[in-house]
Amino acid sequence: MRATLEWKDSAYRKLLSKALPRPVRTSDELDRLTKELLRLDEREDLTPEEEAFAELLTLIVQDYEERHYPLPHVSPNESLSALMEERGLKHKDIWPVIGNKGATTEVLSGRRSISKEQARRLASYFRVPIDLFI
Repeated sequence: MRATLEWKDSAYRKLLSKALPRPVRTSDELDRLTKELLRLDEREDLTPEEEAFAELLTLIVQDYEERHYPLPHVSPNESLSALMEERGLKHKDIWPVIGNKGATTEVLSGRRSISKEQARRLASYFRVPIDLFI
């Protein structure tokens, strides 16, 4: 068992020494690590060491992107409108999910907040995280 662990450690060390992953400070570093991550992502036969390495690269890339390209805050009502537009849905398509026509009109116009129960139903209907509607 010990030999297997040493081999795994050795294989992982080899991946690390080749790519030299570290916190990203420039767009060139981001490009380099993203290319490496994409190269791994295209393969379906990754070793456990390569999977762990890809996970590490993902965390490093996500950290940089969250710090340099933060997503703007979107209100729950705006999230609903965007999902409806993206899927070609109209008022009549979602009012049964929200509960009634009047409430749907008020939610879509921003005059009413989405309730927790409505958020739960919308998340289930759209198959998205409930956080979008809370």
